[in-house]
Amino acid sequence: MPLKLTNTLTRQKETFIPINEGQVSIYCCGVTVYDLCHLGHARSYIVWDVLRRYLICQGYKVNFVQNFTDIDDKILNRAAREGCSMEEISEKNIIAFHKDMSALGILQADRMPRATKCLDSICALIKQIEANGSAYSIDGDVYFAVLKHKGYGKLSQRDLEEQHLNAEGRITNAEEIRKKHAFDFALWKKAKDGEPSFPSPWGEGRPGWHIECSAMVREELGDTIDIHLGGADLIFPHHENEIAQSEAATGKKLAKYWLHNGMVNVEGQKMSKSLGNFTTIRALLEKGVSPMTLRLFVLQAHYRKPLDFTNEALKSASKGWKGLNAALSLGKIHADEIGWPKERLLKQDAINPLKSYSNETTKKVSQQFIDLMNDDINTSGALAVLFELARPLRALANQLEHSGIEPLQKNNLEELYSRWQLLVELAAVLGLKAEEKQKRSLADKKINNHDTIEKAIEERKMAKSNKDFVKADQIRDELRSLGIQLVDKPGGVTDWFQD
Repeated sequence: MPLKLTNTLTRQKETFIPINEGQVSIYCCGVTVYDLCHLGHARSYIVWDVLRRYLICQGYKVNFVQNFTDIDDKILNRAAREGCSMEEISEKNIIAFHKDMSALGILQADRMPRATKCLDSICALIKQIEANGSAYSIDGDVYFAVLKHKGYGKLSQRDLEEQHLNAEGRITNAEEIRKKHAFDFALWKKAKDGEPSFPSPWGEGRPGWHIECSAMVREELGDTIDIHLGGADLIFPHHENEIAQSEAATGKKLAKYWLHNGMVNVEGQKMSKSLGNFTTIRALLEKGVSPMTLRLFVLQAHYRKPLDFTNEALKSASKGWKGLNAALSLGKIHADEIGWPKERLLKQDAINPLKSYSNETTKKVSQQFIDLMNDDINTSGALAVLFELARPLRALANQLEHSGIEPLQKNNLEELYSRWQLLVELAAVLGLKAEEKQKRSLADKKINNHDTIEKAIEERKMAKSNKDFVKADQIRDELRSLGIQLVDKPGGVTDWFQD
């Protein structure tokens, strides 16, 4: 069965056929860098990482681009609150993003453009849209005219006129009143007093959110790409607007396939800061949740379905990973005992085209895995294959732990070696690899030298006064890893306690 993907644009499962044979161009909507990444980001970037890994394993040359939105009201508001520049907030959170993604085993994108670095491309695209009659300017603001684009609403399947009539009675905002249509959206925003701005043909200002991605897609990958990725919350208005402005400029389809992952709920409720159920990746990992447990938890649900985060579900994923990890660790820990050749042991983070197997068992299992992944990246089914493959390996690991190698037959070990090799190879497609046991518990790592703690706090205070927020965060994170929690209070005072 060929690879089939559910295209949001058609609401159909379609056979994947790239624009250029053997090559795949992918654009993944990235984060707005005003804060740490949360569970929703983890879900999205883990599943798209698996898609990318699988395409590589199928022999495709994948060109994967993911952006950073570093011009946004949230960034400006955070900068004002922390008394620093927009650039400092962005840089600090870009560093944090890379740290979190690396911890989760997510491959870094081939290129990661920033909105602030492609302003010339943004302005050129807006001018092209304007020249084609799909944009209008009012006193330094430039808007996209949705009625000029016949296909507007095709991704989200919204009826434009019906939505317009429903919205008319609710329009009170001055900006909304002067627009020609309720759904017209900003391509360029005139600068407000006191906020950072950039030069443009329409005066000082900054780009709208949607035009940034359209410009970065075109600059990095061209007018039409194979796959555009994002969360379901981006279908409308962000991706709908991307399609409209890109197609208005070029007259070409922006992407052949649009893929969207389902949202994350916490204990059945939508995750949000206002509900107090907002969880960052960093907080979970610092609580002791292993990166591979989190990865396994995410992949247990199909990427298009909602994912409910509960403590019970996380405990279940932890238990499942413990067994799988025992099987994956077998070759590294017990190779000498069972006589497995070390030179043939696989590197567990290697991503290579899947091999053809002559052994009937491994051949059948490998094909089963491929068929499931070809069915719209069915990771829950693929995980079931891994667990079944790992079952006798877990039994071997348990036996080695308690009674040694004596009762085992040599030919059985050869068969198990083949299973282990296949397990490692298929796990790598899902980004799962053996984790070493922590050598020391958090309690063992705690420190009692108050002078050392106070000195570190003083260094952090100095870093903050010098607006070196990256260093300040590093000091805080190092102390936190040792069980030291900092509490910042008004007036520049920092208390601490040891948990």
